[in-house]
Amino acid sequence: MVTVPVPSAARTGRISHAIFRVARLHRMLAGQLLRRVGLHPGQELVMMHLWEQGPQRQTDLVRLLDSDAATMTRTVRRLEHAGFVRRRPSPTDKRAALIETTPAGHALRTAVERVWAELEAHTTADLSPEEQEIALRVLERFEKNLTRIPAPSGDPGTS
Repeated sequence: MVTVPVPSAARTGRISHAIFRVARLHRMLAGQLLRRVGLHPGQELVMMHLWEQGPQRQTDLVRLLDSDAATMTRTVRRLEHAGFVRRRPSPTDKRAALIETTPAGHALRTAVERVWAELEAHTTADLSPEEQEIALRVLERFEKNLTRIPAPSGDPGTS
């Protein structure tokens, strides 16, 4: 088992320190696996929502993925440049465009599903099905706890 010493400044946040380390390693591995299919981390999530829900306005993708407009604009632009999505005018809102998958984007689905299965297998290796369920429940509680925190107000530079 690889253990990283917890810096003394983080000793009151050992779980948070562990989450940070695990999230960083998970994202690095996801990046390596996704590069095989021509994607960067996060782009596959956009594609998953488009495959599942069909064409979406960019603002809807921002909301669905809890992203920000600038990040989503860059992500969609990169997916569009790679030929996985295209924009078309919304038939109901002349100010908006719909983002939809292209045939190349649809063909990517099986590869992305394989990548996610491999990522899951690496992440949960040596965990029993019961331990995997416990881990999932704990992570869901962490997420629930963190989403309850109100967004900070005012200038981020002041306290």
